[in-house]
Amino acid sequence: MTGLLERTTPLDAEPATIEKVAIVVSKGSLEGIYPALIMANGARMEGIEADLFFTFFGLDAIRPDRYAKIKVATVGNPGMHLATWLGGVPGFSALATRMMQRQMEKIDIPPIPEFIELVHDSGVHLYACRASVEMFGLTIEDFVPQVEAIISVGEFYEKAAGGQIVFT
Repeated sequence: MTGLLERTTPLDAEPATIEKVAIVVSKGSLEGIYPALIMANGARMEGIEADLFFTFFGLDAIRPDRYAKIKVATVGNPGMHLATWLGGVPGFSALATRMMQRQMEKIDIPPIPEFIELVHDSGVHLYACRASVEMFGLTIEDFVPQVEAIISVGEFYEKAAGGQIVFT
């Protein structure tokens, strides 16, 4: 009889290593996009295979007509530690965005377009979500050239097989 608290692996067993990650980018704000880019970059630096799957407003990160307009989400963002009404003050989001961009520059985190190129050049695969692309009436021409394909969720799962899926 096996008890609920019985250990299934020996104490001296080597932990499994991560060999592959598939990161879903669903938010179109700085704090939604940068974590995914940083994680993909870190994965490649560790020799881990990485895919980025952009869906919904995360597509803004790979759209040349949109990525310059990406801002920090200030309204309803609990991480801002501000009253919701303050986040809605005109110009506040732009101010918070400029402040965050300056901080990122200080620690050599590149702007989104440059970061997209960097991770792609390191071997990260970039994909756009077919359902979101169709919903927004977009085509492959609307995206940066580093986007390899527009794929379905099922195709994303096939590519992610054997890896860890991370949702940002």
